[in-house]
Order: sequence, then structure tokens, then C-alpha cells
Amino acid sequence: MSAATGTGRLAGRAAIITGAASGIGLASARLFAAEGARVLAVDLPGSRLTEAFAGTGTATLGLSVADTDAPERIVEAALAALGGIDILFNNAGVASAIPVADLADEEWDRVVDINLRAAFRVTRAAIPHLVASSCGRVINTASVMAQGTDYGLAAYCAAKAGLEGLTRTLALELGKHGVTANCILPGAIRTGMTGGLWDARPDIAAVWAKKSVLRRLGEPDDIARAALFLAGDDSGFVTGQSLAVDGGLRLRI
Repeated sequence: MSAATGTGRLAGRAAIITGAASGIGLASARLFAAEGARVLAVDLPGSRLTEAFAGTGTATLGLSVADTDAPERIVEAALAALGGIDILFNNAGVASAIPVADLADEEWDRVVDINLRAAFRVTRAAIPHLVASSCGRVINTASVMAQGTDYGLAAYCAAKAGLEGLTRTLALELGKHGVTANCILPGAIRTGMTGGLWDARPDIAAVWAKKSVLRRLGEPDDIARAALFLAGDDSGFVTGQSLAVDGGLRLRI
């Protein structure tokens, strides 16, 4: 199933997508480019980006969004390669499954830094350019677990819930400039974080597929299409919202 449709819905727009070397980020970068956007794909390691986007014309930047100088480097690279910033898709994230009693400070910090703090810092650096755009968009990848939980997901759920709160505040503060801010709540999606486990344990994959009222696992293209909607003109009057793309998973958990 391919997300690329090529109808020009993002023609002329400049988009930053983090976590773009695989999964949701990769599918979104390809779709945004197919829809006419100039894209800067950000991820670590850079070698994965080079391989993923070789010969496509998509600009790449290999770094961790949690690096101290990441926001400045990302904005500078976007301005140099794209000429501006119209869309910021904070998609980079990591998972963790450790019970609170065993959760070390360092692991808590790692999960919160990548899933929440980095999105805050990159967005803050991009705000002047998003405000200068006539179609500024901030999109954050949260999770259905921002509104739920499971065993061992304290750091992950806390970070994703915080990302929802950040998104609402960004919508409030940036609305007067015509900039929208929304987040996506993916359900059980086959990505790099989940695919390996599900391939090794098809029984676990089957359980999650059954929890979806559509009786299937989600694919990165499912999220990419939602991101395209939030990035384009069709969502111009949508802001401060959390869009669940979960196949109805939340109806059963």
C-alpha cells in the first residue's frame, strides 16, 4: 500500500520531518515530497537517511533531536536547503517498557528528552519561521498511550501526554499568527519500534490486530496520510486537536 498520490497538496511548501529514516517519518517524507513539498528529513544515524533518500532530492540531516545544538542545526539546515519552514513534523520518538520500580533516572530522561523535550526545543527554534509563513503547521506524533497506559510505560505515557499538552498550548499561542498545531495519536502501527517484535512473535501481533475494530495492524502510510491532512489546506481551521489514527483501538482498551 503506497501513500504517494502526487496531487500537489503541498506544492511549494517547506517541511521538516524528524525521525524520518524509517516507519512513520519515512512514509511521511515520501508522501510530502510526492505532494510537492521540499523536505528536510532528520534522523540518526545519517547513513540510514542517505540510504532511504538517495537520489530523491530530499535534503537530509543526520543527528539526534536530543542533541544540545539540534534545534539550531535543524533550522539552519532547513533554511539553507528549503528556503524557509512552513511545516514542522515532530515525529522522532523512542519506546521504553520498564516498571516504575525498576526505572532508572537515565532511562526516564532519555525517553522524555526524545519524545517531549526535543519537540519543544525544535518547535521553539522554528517559531519565527512558522510565523513568517502564510501556512504554518506544527504536527506532533503522540500516541494513543497519551490517553491510556500499560505496564512499564510510565516514561513513554508521561512524555506523550506532555506532548499533547504542549500541542494545545502551541495552538493557543500561535493561532493569532495563523499557525496551527495538532498531534496524531497512532495506535498499533507496524514500525521499527514494533515490527521486529511482531515478526518474531506473530501471536502478539495477532492480539493487537484483534484489538483494532478494523481487525488489522496499522501501517506507516496510515499515519502519513493523516499528517498530510494536518499539513495541508484542508485542515486550515483545525488546531489544538489530537487525531487518533488507531483503527478503533481505543474503543477496546
